[in-house]
Amino acid sequence: MKSPNSIAKREYDNYTLLLSYNPCDLIRYFDTEYLHGLNLKDCKSYKNTSNDAYVAGMCNIDPHTGKRYVFINLSRCTDDIHTMGLVMHETMHLAFTLFEDEEELITYAETEAYKIIKIIKTKWKKN
Repeated sequence: MKSPNSIAKREYDNYTLLLSYNPCDLIRYFDTEYLHGLNLKDCKSYKNTSNDAYVAGMCNIDPHTGKRYVFINLSRCTDDIHTMGLVMHETMHLAFTLFEDEEELITYAETEAYKIIKIIKTKWKKN
């Protein structure tokens, strides 16, 4: 398990996957105080828990490179059902930016969700 104030990164063709137990790490990762309507000060003061967080997940554009990213707040991955819901939610956002065909975008989101969930379950499971 990584430290609670670290972010893991994996590069894929269409996006960068970012994983952390702390939603504030997302803003820090991009070395900014403000990110897509969010800000570090509010994130730090928010009572982030496994049931509620300043950011549960996000799919957006890296402000420095323009490449898409998917962020998953691992503290919200409390069980298989919630993990699948959160990851599928974010991969659907990603798929909508890449595909117009409904079947293609849903299949892509599902495939990416399985890939991300496997990473979470095998490398990031908090014990």
